[in-house]
Amino acid sequence: MSTGTGPAQVALDTSALMMPVELDVRLFDELERVLDGYEPTAPQAVIEELRRLSEKGGTEGTAANVGHDLATERCLIVDTEASYADDALVELARRGTVDYVVTNDRPLGDRVLEASVPVIALRGRNKLAITQP
Repeated sequence: MSTGTGPAQVALDTSALMMPVELDVRLFDELERVLDGYEPTAPQAVIEELRRLSEKGGTEGTAANVGHDLATERCLIVDTEASYADDALVELARRGTVDYVVTNDRPLGDRVLEASVPVIALRGRNKLAITQP
């Protein structure tokens, strides 16, 4: 966990970065609402997953393309040992590098909670909420 000084460190997964297009969620506005200050982070593995998904085209490709742009413009991109996106996020949680992980992926959320890091996920139609471990 962070030292408690400065903004919360928040890691975003692929599903979170695709929310603005797929679910009409104002991701960064919602994070500001629930956290009152945060610094967004994305593992390099998430950036790669978004790039691969964006090549597929269609709605998913568009959502991934927008997510990729959001991540590269607004997030600190970090390297991890893991090359698979979910494993990279769990690695950040276990290392204590992040204070929260944002995901709509239930199995990933469960793994993050097991690492004693709160999960931020969609509740209702377009609002985010925090689940504590």
